[in-house]
Amino acid sequence: MRKSVLTLSALLLISVFACTKNPFTGKQDFNIVSNDQIFPSAFQQYNEFLKENKVIKGTADAQRVVTVGQKIKAAAEKYLNSKGYQGYLNGYQWEYNLVDSKEVNAWCMPGGKIVVYSGILPITKDEAGLATVMGHEVAHALLNHGAQRMSAAQLQQLGAAGVSVAASGQSEQTQQILMQAYGLGSEVGGMLPFSRKHETEADEVGLTLMAIAGYNPDKAVEFWQRMEANSGGSAPPEFLSTHPSGATRIAHIKSLTSSAKAEAAKFGVKY
Repeated sequence: MRKSVLTLSALLLISVFACTKNPFTGKQDFNIVSNDQIFPSAFQQYNEFLKENKVIKGTADAQRVVTVGQKIKAAAEKYLNSKGYQGYLNGYQWEYNLVDSKEVNAWCMPGGKIVVYSGILPITKDEAGLATVMGHEVAHALLNHGAQRMSAAQLQQLGAAGVSVAASGQSEQTQQILMQAYGLGSEVGGMLPFSRKHETEADEVGLTLMAIAGYNPDKAVEFWQRMEANSGGSAPPEFLSTHPSGATRIAHIKSLTSSAKAEAAKFGVKY
């Protein structure tokens, strides 16, 4: 009993003291992993990835990835400076690469290391579509979503340890049932909604960044509509997915375009 109480106390203390205010959302985020901890590993993994994959250089598409990425980075700096967060991007080592792959995807590692797969270019179609994708991925990095996921995973593991200790006096069958119930409950009721929340936040911030960068946020709706058409409706039910459904995402982005334009107008960008 004493061990379970100590475990629960540890969970509560971590939850209370590991929250920081996010400059983009204004909310308190749970994060126990610092940039100093995660950036070096992210940079190393990125370099290894580039060595193991075909990076496209010297083409119009490759240059477009760099151009859009630089504009999104500049938009992020403008936004953060306007909010009094000068120096927030210290430690970021921005890099933008186009990789030859049929995969319809893109990502940004903590610290600003970006990869766009060539397979997504037929869907992005133009700079605005690419800005939608890159703005979204950069937003994940700026919102520290990677560190937050690592923090949540550690908390989930600590919770599992607490359940194990609390159930230690039960039969082996009961212990297995309790652990399975915790695993399913923490995943469907905790980790998956947490991931969908991150996707929604990245959509919101990414839309603002692309608007400040000079790309009409209305184009983001068109991109996600093309993405939904490309998926062929094969996604799992939303409550079992790491991402919002296509319909949910599109409706939400439509509701945000006006506010993104208004934010861009503060920087002299009008649509």
